[in-house]
Amino acid sequence: MPFTISVPDVLRQSVEAATGGRNTVLYDDKGFPSVMHVIPKFQVQDIDASLGTGVHPAFVVGGVETSEIFVARYLASIHDSRAMSLPGYDPAAGINFDTAVARCSAKGPGWHLMTNAEWAAIALWCSKNGFLPRGNTTWGKSHANGWESASRPDGNLPGVSSGTGRTRTGKGPVGWNHDNSASGIADLCGNVWEWSAGLRLVDGEIQILANNDAAATGADLSPTSTAWRAILQNGSLVAPGTANTLKFDATGVGGTGSPQLATAITSQSDGSSSASQTFSAITAAAGVTIPPILKALALMPVATTGMDGSRLYMRNLGERMPIRGGSWGDGASAGVWALHANSARSNANPGVGFRPAFVI
Repeated sequence: MPFTISVPDVLRQSVEAATGGRNTVLYDDKGFPSVMHVIPKFQVQDIDASLGTGVHPAFVVGGVETSEIFVARYLASIHDSRAMSLPGYDPAAGINFDTAVARCSAKGPGWHLMTNAEWAAIALWCSKNGFLPRGNTTWGKSHANGWESASRPDGNLPGVSSGTGRTRTGKGPVGWNHDNSASGIADLCGNVWEWSAGLRLVDGEIQILANNDAAATGADLSPTSTAWRAILQNGSLVAPGTANTLKFDATGVGGTGSPQLATAITSQSDGSSSASQTFSAITAAAGVTIPPILKALALMPVATTGMDGSRLYMRNLGERMPIRGGSWGDGASAGVWALHANSARSNANPGVGFRPAFVI
């Protein structure tokens, strides 16, 4: 396996000893190290009864349960066309979805772009544990706690609203880590939005790869992939375009207003207009049932867990690929529940980065 080596590994041993095994170091096909956070398998009913029962989808790949997943502790930086998770770097940004996928999968079997299922598992865990991380949400500082800041690669002081407002990976305080500890996953709130695999909108229809199959080696995430599935109100996965699948419609005219879960599109974007709403306030249209899978995948709010001010943005025309978490200028709209589904997979923006993950 990519992380198996034949000599004593001082770096891995020191990272695991310092974090009580919550972090480890994994190596790719060229021997480059990445610091990874270990997330053990959990049951959805332990988070909230409305999620149903059984193992969270993030821990099922190709129909097989895995005991843990490994998520990069740091936003990706790039070396030799491979995504790495290391502290103190300018986050890689300004690359499109397919390039982000390629930079992760190039590392070898098991490596992949962090999936929406994995992101959802972390968001649910954060809410259940009563801590929602802050982050770089206002040009190098936290909008909520202005004294919390980190160094900016562009050389500007935190809070200066010019240049590029990214902060160096993992250089924020522990409150910017997902579990409020020194070993937590950094920068899930703000800094740069993160591409997320295994989820998309097509003319508003919600499409996913089953469970965490987007993490499988060789997973087909292309526009024409036959792995994409739509979702019915009973949670069944069906072929895209099947009647009465779940969609994000808009409550305003021409795809504006607030997103609303529906089974038909009554207000479609013209390609430039979009809808947005605080994530916790998203509702379903009258008579539409929200299946547990949408909550488990952090596509609809979960009422009994704490949530931040994260916002959902969506454009229900054409293929729209998701980014999550928010960026340095999004203020209260950023957070672990933030979901932005406005952009095409070709979008390459300095405020959009990514994060690698690994499954055995």
